[in-house]
Amino acid sequence: MNKVACSAEIALLAALITVAGAFKLPGLFPGTEFQLSAPLAVAICSVFGFKKYIIAGMMASAIGMMLGAQNFFHMLIAMQFRLMVGIVLALGQGRAWALLMAGPAGTTVARLTLAVALGQAAYALVAAAVPGMILTAATAPMLAKTFRRIQTMRQLA
Repeated sequence: MNKVACSAEIALLAALITVAGAFKLPGLFPGTEFQLSAPLAVAICSVFGFKKYIIAGMMASAIGMMLGAQNFFHMLIAMQFRLMVGIVLALGQGRAWALLMAGPAGTTVARLTLAVALGQAAYALVAAAVPGMILTAATAPMLAKTFRRIQTMRQLA
């Protein structure tokens, strides 16, 4: 893939992460909302690789900051999620368990950091995220399969 196509692909991935991050499914209790970008991010990292994923994620955070939807603290928490997703997927080397566990592991690390930073009970913040972790684990493999199909179709064209 040439540099222009690679740059365009990363920009499209950043736009996907940004738009998906703007949508949240409400939960029954405060703190249990589910951000739609989590399974998308896991699938992007799995299919397109960590380098494209981390660049697209940083671009998405920069866009969020420019739009006033995020601040520096949000970006740091998001980066912890992204790094943990990358670590789990690298350790799993393409295995199904890694795709299932990357999102929940990233969310757990991000919530633990949030607990320390805010001086809140870690258990409560992690427990509130469990429904979203389950949804991420359930949907990330489907999104990854869709991205793989798109990649295959692009290579055939």
